[in-house]
Amino acid sequence: MTTLADKLKEKLQVLSPVSVHVTDDSHHHIGHAGNPDGKGQTHFTIEIVSDAFRGKTRVEQHRMVMDVLQPLWAGTSLHAVVLKTLTPTL
Repeated sequence: MTTLADKLKEKLQVLSPVSVHVTDDSHHHIGHAGNPDGKGQTHFTIEIVSDAFRGKTRVEQHRMVMDVLQPLWAGTSLHAVVLKTLTPTL
């Protein structure tokens, strides 16, 4: 079974990441908006390292990621993401 975390990683490949880590934080939000039944796959932390972010502001980097993930907001349980965007160090 493909998890939502797997789908997030797959979508983010378009940014040619050096690394991408997706953590399901849903267990911290049981009973809250977006995860009222506690089934999970609703809240995620994403850390992505990509050269595509070089020269971009943090806001621009986050917009890039959110634009890629936009199709997953409809039709899935995705409720919230925390983003950490980085460029590779030389």
